[in-house]
Formats: sequence, C-alpha cells, structure tokens
Amino acid sequence: MKAFILAAGKGKRMRPLTENTPKPLLPVGGKPIIQHLIDDIEERVDEIIILVGWKGEMVKEKVHSEKAEIKFTKQEKLLGTADAIGHAEKFMDNNFICMNGDVIIPKDSLHGFIDFFEEKNEPTIAMAKVENPESYGVLITEKEKITDIIEKPDKPKSDLVNAGLYGFTPKIFDAIDETEKSSRGEYEITDSLQILMDQRLLGFEIKKKWYELSRPWDLLSANKELLNQTLEENVKGDVEKNVHIEGKVQVSEGASIKEGAYLKGPIFIGENAEIGPNCYIRPASHIGKNCKVGSAVEVKNSIIMEGTQIPHHNYVGDSVIGKNCNFGSGTKVANLRLDEREIAVIHREEKVQTGRRKLGAIMGDEVKTGINSMIDPGTIIWQKSFIGPGTIADGEIGPESKIQ
Repeated sequence: MKAFILAAGKGKRMRPLTENTPKPLLPVGGKPIIQHLIDDIEERVDEIIILVGWKGEMVKEKVHSEKAEIKFTKQEKLLGTADAIGHAEKFMDNNFICMNGDVIIPKDSLHGFIDFFEEKNEPTIAMAKVENPESYGVLITEKEKITDIIEKPDKPKSDLVNAGLYGFTPKIFDAIDETEKSSRGEYEITDSLQILMDQRLLGFEIKKKWYELSRPWDLLSANKELLNQTLEENVKGDVEKNVHIEGKVQVSEGASIKEGAYLKGPIFIGENAEIGPNCYIRPASHIGKNCKVGSAVEVKNSIIMEGTQIPHHNYVGDSVIGKNCNFGSGTKVANLRLDEREIAVIHREEKVQTGRRKLGAIMGDEVKTGINSMIDPGTIIWQKSFIGPGTIADGEIGPESKIQ
C-alpha cells in the first residue's frame, strides 16, 4: 500500500498566512499540518508520495518519515483535484490511499478507514457528519454504497460530507481520463467520482471529529484539540529557577524559560525560543522556533510562528501571528466583542462569519506594531504592514500598509 498526499495548492483562503509559506507547512498542534498526516499514516504504507506545487522545495525540506519512504512529484499547473490525483498514476501499480493536504483525521479513524478499504477492495470515500453540509460535497448513501454526490447544495439532503480521504483502486485513473473540464476550467474530482459511482463507490463514516483547515481561524480549533490529544510532555530546553510549569508542556532543544514564567499547558515551545522573565502563557498556545515572549506578556490560545517577537507588556489572545513579526511595548490584541456576539471578519474583501465568539488577530509575516497600539477582535493584517504607535487597527489591512 502507498499513500498520495495532495499538497500543491496555493491555500488562497488561508491568506495572508500562506503568502510566503505553503499551506501544508502551517503549524498546528506542535508541527506542520502535513507532518500530522505523515506521522499518522506512515506505519500503514511503504511509500508516501507528496504532490507539491508552489514553494514545493520548502515542503521537501521540512517533512520526514521514520517508517516510510517519501517521494515527491510536482503539479506545474493547477488544473483541479482530478488532475492532481492523476499525477499519482506513474507511482501506483495497485490500490492506494489519497489524502487532501489540509485535513487532519484522528489516527484510529484513519486506520479504521484503511482496514475497511483493504477488506472491500473497492473505491472508497471517507465521510463525516457536519453541522453545515451546504459548504461541502454532500454524500447520499444507501447502506455503505454512495448513490449521489452534490457539491455545496442550497438544501442538503444529508449531513454526510466528503472528508478528503480516499481509497482508490487503479480504476480512478480511467475515470480521470474520462473526466471533462468543468465550467471553472478545471478537472473536478467530483466528476471523476461520479463515474466511479456508476460502477461502485463505497463510503466509510468517520465517527470522531476531523479537521478541514480552510480558513486561518480553523487552525485555532485544531491546534487546541491536537495539543490536548497528542502533545507529549517533554522539557529539553533550559529552565531557570522559580518557573511554574503545569500540565503538558513541550519545550524544544535550545529554548530557554526564564525566572518568573508561568506556563499552563498544553503548550508547545519551539527550538531556541526565549520565554520570560515574568510572563504568562495560557493553554493551547504554540510558540514557534526563535520566538520571544518577554516580560509582562500574556499569550492565550494562540499560534505564534517562528521568529516573532512579543517582548514586553503585550496581550495576545485567540490569534494566529505569522513569521518574524515584532510587537511594540504595550500592543494589545482584543479577542472578544463588548456584546460578546460571534465575530465576523473581512477576509479578502469578503465578510465571513467565523463561528467563533473569541478571535483576536490574523497577522501575516513581518508585521510591526508601535507602542501602545490596539488591535480589535477579528482584525486581519497582511504581510509587512506597520501599525503605528497608539493606533487602533480593525477590519482588513492590506499588504505593506501603514496605519497611523
């Protein structure tokens, strides 16, 4: 058995986080999204083939497997998911597992799916129940057989949706060859699956929660639950006296935790990060490599990517902060509306309901804030922007903006 992971897309709905970083490398639960996929499937397959595209070299540098051989292939033009899966043909001489690179499925559910696929020896789709099926490919079933697939219907007839995990036989390549371009000019996997469905297409329901990571704030929910479920308590860095560590906390090599730091897990701290003195890191926080969380700083339920400096008198809650940002003294990120209602954001000039009551900032790479600046709940700041001293930032702030 081999596995094929689709990781070639540009992750447009994840911008600004994906302006410089391929979506599969965004951190969640202490490691890149794609590394979760590899770690969970490697003991069930001999080879893992990863389809890369934009900035594929970064993916090649970051991923690893202890139990399976990893190979790469490149999709030069993004012509749809069916075209992407077609790149697997030269690697596959038998049945294989195919996974979207932006979903994380619990390990036992993933292995249960593989067991089912091996037993049935028929093309199979993983299915999951969701509260908003109108946003997905909805599956209509008759016992274990899929009888219809409807993309994003206005009035869904089922709450079972395509979970982005497939078991394919070589029949899939014949179906892809028969697939015609859609109105969007792409080869849609839904059309290929319809062809398989005319023969026989099975569904396997995933009972546990799965994560489709489409929007930046999706990372926060997945990060919280994955840290709770999978993080291993392990302190490799240097910890000074009078540091309080409570719960599961992982401190990577080269990191330093200075006197007066209060860490309440689950927390992941990356290599060479500097924490403290006299700071408070609350549960479900991911502090990346080479980051600084300094004196009188509080971080809660946030992902802070590598190289970012939050050095003094700052509050960051329920936020995703990109690489190499720098917070001026006194910068505060608000994460709760005064009326405590659900937070909507302006994302790529579109108003989007996040489904979250608490959401701070989504910040691209290399953003700088001046002293005593304030960031309203649900603010999205694109890369290389500057938020001036004492300024209130809100809404969506475009790339390389200066707000003063």
